[in-house]
Amino acid sequence: MAYAGQRTILDADSHVMELADFLDGFIDPAQRDRLRRKGMEALKPVLEGATARAADRRADPTKAAEAEERLLLDKGWQAMGAFDPAERSRVLDLLGFEGQLVFATFATAMFSGRDPDRLYAGSAAQNRAMVNFCAGDQRLLPVGFVPLVDPERAVALAEEAVRDGCAAIMVPSTAAGERAPTHPDLDGFWDVLSRANVPFVLHVGGGGRLLDPAFHNNDMPVTDHLGGGENIRSKDYLAIHHSPEVFLGTLILDGLFDRFPALRGGCIEQGAGWVVSWMHHLDHAHRAFRRTEEPLRRLEAEPSEYVRRHLKFTPFPGEPVGWMIEQVGPELFMFSTDYPHPEGGRDPLAKFEETLTETSEADKGRFYSGNMNELLTASSA
Repeated sequence: MAYAGQRTILDADSHVMELADFLDGFIDPAQRDRLRRKGMEALKPVLEGATARAADRRADPTKAAEAEERLLLDKGWQAMGAFDPAERSRVLDLLGFEGQLVFATFATAMFSGRDPDRLYAGSAAQNRAMVNFCAGDQRLLPVGFVPLVDPERAVALAEEAVRDGCAAIMVPSTAAGERAPTHPDLDGFWDVLSRANVPFVLHVGGGGRLLDPAFHNNDMPVTDHLGGGENIRSKDYLAIHHSPEVFLGTLILDGLFDRFPALRGGCIEQGAGWVVSWMHHLDHAHRAFRRTEEPLRRLEAEPSEYVRRHLKFTPFPGEPVGWMIEQVGPELFMFSTDYPHPEGGRDPLAKFEETLTETSEADKGRFYSGNMNELLTASSA
């Protein structure tokens, strides 16, 4: 039996583990030599080992069977389907998932920065590469990436990504250069997504540095929970939701969802327990400041109502999802695995089930598939 058992499951967070040449066939040749390659070059031994193991799995049924037994144990480039789309389809067979959003992992680091030509050329290449990775299986749902610092280029890039088949568009959870993401100059971008019925998504890493590094300068150095040096540590975790709550709160308080009532968004791999208090915080901000802020008086609903209508969130495995549903309703939270990243754990389904023992089957159905279906299609499953 597949990992999902009898459940219908849509996975709101998974990744491709890019190889060094992931962007090369898709980027403007004039920008190809400007990609930052040092990070990938440093990983050359890891990538060579991973591609050799993948070749062994393709050639040897015994090794393939062993990998299938370790489906949720092997992580990163060593995992099945990390960079091979045909093998990724086999992974979905074994998991029994009906769909899976697929994000990039490292490619963005090759072109991010202040150079707009490289930024938009690299983003376009990444989007094309993601669509190509997912093209052979309708269950694989590619996530595009559109920086917002240049409104005209953002519109053009969004139109291309939607036309090519991206199921969602990731945007940074930061200000758009010197503009708020709600600035009228960016209405064209939001209009593209609204008309196309394609959601935007935020993802961890899209808000820049989580925490001032000085907070780690305490003469008590620690590794991250996976054993690395400077990934996510306990104090970084405290700040993981800061950029999305400000970004999404800005969209709500500035009336973006009144201007684009069909627009929907997801907040991915940034936890969700904070959403309970954040919704109260938004409503209090509305009450406290609407006397002096005319845009708040124009809002057609309470801020928390926009959250319910337009936004979805992925909890981390182990967060008290059942309690969260009790507090704010069943329509906000989505299941995710983060496959094949190690942060998703070895048995995310079991971890979530532990928190849903008092939750109705109808509400579980929304968590495991219905809410993601609403995010992607604006209709319940």
